[in-house]
This record gives sequence, structure tokens and C-alpha cells, in this order.
Amino acid sequence: MNHSPVIALMGPTASGKTGLALSLARHFPIEIISVDSALVYRDMDIGTAKPSREERSVCPHHLIDIISPLEAYSAAQFHQDTTRLVSEIRARGKIPVLVGGTMLYFKALQEGLSDLPKADPELRRQLDEDAAREGWPALHARLAGLDPATAARLEPGDAQRIQRALEVCLLSGRPMSELLEKGREGAMPFTALPLVLVPEDRRWLHRRIAERFGLMLEQGFLEEMIRLRTRYPQLTPDLPSMRCVGYRQAWAYQEGEIDRQTFIDQGVAATRQLAKRQLTWARGMDLVPLNAQSPDLEDTVLRAVAAWVKDETLPDDIRWTGEF
Repeated sequence: MNHSPVIALMGPTASGKTGLALSLARHFPIEIISVDSALVYRDMDIGTAKPSREERSVCPHHLIDIISPLEAYSAAQFHQDTTRLVSEIRARGKIPVLVGGTMLYFKALQEGLSDLPKADPELRRQLDEDAAREGWPALHARLAGLDPATAARLEPGDAQRIQRALEVCLLSGRPMSELLEKGREGAMPFTALPLVLVPEDRRWLHRRIAERFGLMLEQGFLEEMIRLRTRYPQLTPDLPSMRCVGYRQAWAYQEGEIDRQTFIDQGVAATRQLAKRQLTWARGMDLVPLNAQSPDLEDTVLRAVAAWVKDETLPDDIRWTGEF
């Protein structure tokens, strides 16, 4: 290598990112930086589809299992950690490969961070109480009155993001969308090849999501939840870790609020909604789309990376031109 390339492999959940990243590890000297807001939590392995120990032994992985489920991790922390890791990996003569589906994290890295107010525990507690009494759709409607642009891109049940947007509005007196557009600091000090996997047919992705959720149950997802609640008795359903897709539905099932089939149906539906949000984010970002269903996908990714490693160019036929 005559320079220090950086690769990003983004995409919706269940689109095949992990397998492709491991394929890259067999051809290039890489280290993987996880871009996933769920993989940061220790002891949350099955429900997050965390790469196995065997998979992680193929090459070094970073930003996995770094905090307790009782803690929180932000886009600002990701920005700081990733900037440091990229520098360290490059110093070792390796290629940093950012892999994941948390588009907010990658957007923060790509564009920098806006000057948003810090979290306010007391205000969050009040918003949680309001949500318990009125429901998150009602708080989503409240947000729509304060910040229509942000509300328009959030689902009415997206509790964590609705709470944060309301918190920013109430603390700053201004819409979060306005603050995000005002100006950013700390855009990434390196150029990355930003690949994103896009399903040509959403039904293909939906089938993969349902199959993976079924596999998680076979692997002991519900038993993992029991172990989590035993090991961390301070866990509550309002913590960011327990708001992760699948975990909040498993919590409701174990509390007797829903039956097993409803838990499965809601878990799969929530994962599909997550994938939809991830693709919506991707459409608004400067990424190179690749057809996730192409039989030549692995070869396409390898050719794209080889060209980028050589001189930061791409073959003309790499970019997928379909709709997403």
C-alpha cells in the first residue's frame, strides 16, 4: 500500500455485512471497527447478532463489548473513539474497516458533530413518566409541534430518539433539526470508501430478518435475557440497552405483557422497521450503493476495496444504480 486507506461497509440489519467484512479479512490486512450501537454492550450477544468469538478471531475487532448494559454510549463517544482507532490501526500498517448499520454514528463521523445540549437525567425521567402515562406516539405528536422535520423521520414508537429530540428542543429552545443544520465540528480527518449494501427486493431482506430472529430464539435469546436481568438487577426497560430491537419485546414477554407469538411478531416487525430507517438514512448520505442480492457481491466488494487501496479510485461498474 502506498497510502493508508479507510473502508466503510454499511447497510441495514441482516444484509450480510459481517460475512463480507470477514471475506475482506482473508484478502487484506484489516482491523474492523464496529459501527453498531447495540454491539457496544457486554453480555448482549444473541439478540444483537454479535459476531462470534470464532469470527472475531479472524481479525481484530473494536468497539464491541466495551460498556455495561447499564451504561449509555453516544455518537460523540463513537466519533472520538473511532478517530483514535483509525489513527492507531493505520500506525500498525493495517486498513481500518468500519462495519455496521448505525447510520447516525457514521453520519456523525462523516460530517462532524453539532453543538447539541448534553443529556439531562431529570428531564429524561419526566419524559419517561409522560410516555408511561400517555404513550410514545403522544410524545411523537408533541415533538411534531416543536420540530416537524425531526418528527417526520422518526417512527411514533422510536422512544429513544423521540426522547432525545424532545430533550434537545426543551433544553435549547430550538428544534434539533435546526441545530443539526447550523454547523458541525470534527468531520473525519480521513477519506473513507463508503460502501452501503442495498437490497434490490425488500422481501428478500424481510425473509432474512425473520429467519435470523428465529435462529436467535433457537440459540437462546430469551435465556440470555434472563441471565442479563439476573446479572444486572438494576436493568430497567427505559435504559438504552433494553430499548434495542428485540430486547424491549423480550422484556415485555417476560413481564407477561404479551404472549410468545406476539413477542416474535413484534420483534420481527421492529427489526424490519429498523432496516427501513437505516435505508432512509443511507439515501440521504454520500455512499456508494451495492446490490446486496447480487451473486457477484463478494467479488464486487473485493474489487472496490482493491482499487481504493491502490489509489482511491473505483471501477466504473461498481456502483449499483437501482432504487432504494
